[in-house]
Amino acid sequence: MTLRTLLPCLAIIAITACDGGGQTRKPGAPEKDLPPNITQLVAFGERPAWSPDGKRIAFIGKSFGDAYEIDLRTHLVRKLTGHFTHAGFLRVQFLPNGDYLLIGARTFRDIQHTRYEDEEMWVMKADGASAPASLESKVDEGVAISRTRMRIAWSSSHQQYPDRFQPGESALYVADVVYDGGVPRLANTKEILRAHQPDCTLDAQDFRFDDTQLIYTCYRENKADVMGVDLRTGQISTYRKIADEYNEAEGVSSDGKWVLVESSRDQGPAERQTLHYIDIWRLRLDPNGTNFVRMTRFGEFEGHKASNPVVSPDQRSFAFQAGRSSDPPGVGYGIFVFRLCDDLSVLHETK
Repeated sequence: MTLRTLLPCLAIIAITACDGGGQTRKPGAPEKDLPPNITQLVAFGERPAWSPDGKRIAFIGKSFGDAYEIDLRTHLVRKLTGHFTHAGFLRVQFLPNGDYLLIGARTFRDIQHTRYEDEEMWVMKADGASAPASLESKVDEGVAISRTRMRIAWSSSHQQYPDRFQPGESALYVADVVYDGGVPRLANTKEILRAHQPDCTLDAQDFRFDDTQLIYTCYRENKADVMGVDLRTGQISTYRKIADEYNEAEGVSSDGKWVLVESSRDQGPAERQTLHYIDIWRLRLDPNGTNFVRMTRFGEFEGHKASNPVVSPDQRSFAFQAGRSSDPPGVGYGIFVFRLCDDLSVLHETK
């Protein structure tokens, strides 16, 4: 390991070595006090997503706004969705073929109804020559996308389809994105799992192990758990489920061994049971695993949090966003890149 690599690793160890039961928050902003292994890319934006080649990061400028892309070599930013009329987007991601998957509504009613009832999946060609085409399916929250196949997973619920689900019911789906005459559509759609409140509301996060398992989040009464379902057998695995913690699964490493988690751990007795002061942690994906390492400390600043991490294809970095504790999930104020150690085994573990 070179000195250049070792220094960021030492910085990571320094911020993960303690496991407190709460803290007195600092004034100011974490953007002004970044460790050497974190770089701010842009001072606006939310929900970053890596390109398959790792050379670009796409993101949303603001909720119900436009999609953008930053070239990581030149740092030039370009707008992806400025050439057609739309009602605003909440997410942008890359498909393995380089096309963009967007999540947005056909019309904007208001923040609550549009976000939780009207969002659809769309595909926009990589050349941006035309407006996106709808996949004719509504979605609740985000979409898991295979790294190697044109395969996606998502959840829907009673809020999007009241005629299909009972109140409080949600389901996970897997399907392939295919093109007929250049027009994208869903094929081979399969329901994987169904759940009911208050036990669980489902949210697809990421595939792993050659798309044989889907990592998902189970939301329960303002808390969240990291779970997995085997797409061949339907077997459920629990990776982190702590009674008084919020742990939302986000980006999974390309080798499938670990996942980044938005966690309320270390945030004190009151905040620990909410998502207001979350930070980013790394969880090794062992059943009921204890290898759980804090990566960011934005939540140590009054009114701040870090969220929405996604792992780079080479596993050497992850992108994430700055957030505010008083804002709804997903609202962001800038995109950052966290450089990881080559050997993550140097990091400390916590229960």
